[in-house]
Amino acid sequence: MAARLFQSILLEIKSKISFILGVVDASGNIVSCTELRFIGETVESAEAFFAAGEEEGEHGGYTFKRLSGYENGVEYAVFASQGGDTASVVCTITAVAINNSKLLYDEKHDKLTFVKRIILDNILPGDIYIKSREMQFQNDVRRVVYLIRIDDRQDVALVDLLQKVFPDRKKDFVVTINENEVVLVKELKSADSRDIDKVARQIDEAVKAELSAPFVIGIGAIATQLKDIARSFKEAQVAVEIGHVFDEEITIMNFENLGIGRLIYQLPTTLCEMFLTEIFKKGSIESLDEETLFTIQKFFENNLNVSETSRKLFVHRNTLVYRLEKIKKLTGLDLREFDNAIVLKVALMVKKYLKSRENYN
Repeated sequence: MAARLFQSILLEIKSKISFILGVVDASGNIVSCTELRFIGETVESAEAFFAAGEEEGEHGGYTFKRLSGYENGVEYAVFASQGGDTASVVCTITAVAINNSKLLYDEKHDKLTFVKRIILDNILPGDIYIKSREMQFQNDVRRVVYLIRIDDRQDVALVDLLQKVFPDRKKDFVVTINENEVVLVKELKSADSRDIDKVARQIDEAVKAELSAPFVIGIGAIATQLKDIARSFKEAQVAVEIGHVFDEEITIMNFENLGIGRLIYQLPTTLCEMFLTEIFKKGSIESLDEETLFTIQKFFENNLNVSETSRKLFVHRNTLVYRLEKIKKLTGLDLREFDNAIVLKVALMVKKYLKSRENYN
């Protein structure tokens, strides 16, 4: 980080000065410089400057200004390739600019680390409150966790994309969980579900436009305090898992809209198997072919309305009635009766869940 930070500031200053300006370490090695060709070279008089323990001064025709506060006690100094008041002023101003930029970077980095520790449950609830006060981090605002899971390893590209779409680094935090998962912790002004969905659509559109890999977005419930971010993250994970099981075509899954799927997902597999055995004759649910399953799906989508379903399927009404009678014969359930339709709907979802568990194991 240090070298990149130094270089970005030096390049801003380069056009305003007539001498060489750079940063050296305690051994005199040039780590950043307005003249790139000198990076890696040595300023011999720098060692004398560091040895003298001065904050600023001239040695061997160079002007130096010490930088401090870097990891592992590493020492740096800004240098100018000449002496005099102008070089001294430029070195001092450059040192101030570098130190201020470092403070901003550290603050941002520390907050990201803090948020990640909360998400992964690596910090005690009591410590969250204390740490948030120290970092001047607002505790009681609405935040929602969006988990983006992407098939190929594109976490770096995804992080860059999300930071571009949501550039407010003080309120929104993009955190890498692993090589396939990135989290956006988004601050919201209201609890309106439309605002939550709007953010999800922004992510969905951006990822589709910029990245080619398949992905899915899970949305947790609103967290009203920092400690609740961990819960929202777990809910987003559940939303992704459940959504993948019950509807592979959808890319946005909201934990609060999972309905029956969430209930089934929490049931033991043995209980699910017992349910199918009790409801159906052995092998009856497996006897439903793709055409029949598609008919059932469309019948559910059209609220069990025979006329509307036949119109959407482009078949005669009597043809649909024949198919429904066939389903009744195979399963013992008449989908034109609401209670029977509910049983079959749940059964098909349970079957999908059991199949997903088999694939997982």
